[in-house]
Amino acid sequence: MSSAPVVYLTRQEQFSACHRLHSPQLNDEENLKLYGKCNNPHGHGHNYTVEVTLRGAVDPSTGMVMNISDLKECMDKAVMKKLDHKNLDKDLEAFREIPSTTENLSIFIWKELREVLPKPELLYEVRIEETDKNFVIYRGD
Repeated sequence: MSSAPVVYLTRQEQFSACHRLHSPQLNDEENLKLYGKCNNPHGHGHNYTVEVTLRGAVDPSTGMVMNISDLKECMDKAVMKKLDHKNLDKDLEAFREIPSTTENLSIFIWKELREVLPKPELLYEVRIEETDKNFVIYRGD
């Protein structure tokens, strides 16, 4: 007895956002030592690239894991509308008490996607490129 083939489906989007790396659990001196120039009180920005990967069986009637147009709409709700052209620290409640690192951003996106995906169990991975040299991958809890 054979099972349905499993496929990894990935969609990529880009958004721009600014932030300041600063932890409320540390004092100003510790923040400056830890985050350096990224602790600048005026903040700095990135053009982030986010990739969302779903993992699932190919539906025999549609030939898809999920309609890519539906994934695009979910990413628009969970990522683009919430993050694009935002100040992560000031515009999002999630980053008022934790640093807006790319690691924490990947966890935030994961949680937001789980809220809007019709089959959240398909969510396999969130990958965020902060720069062309730095990226984070999060695969859930």
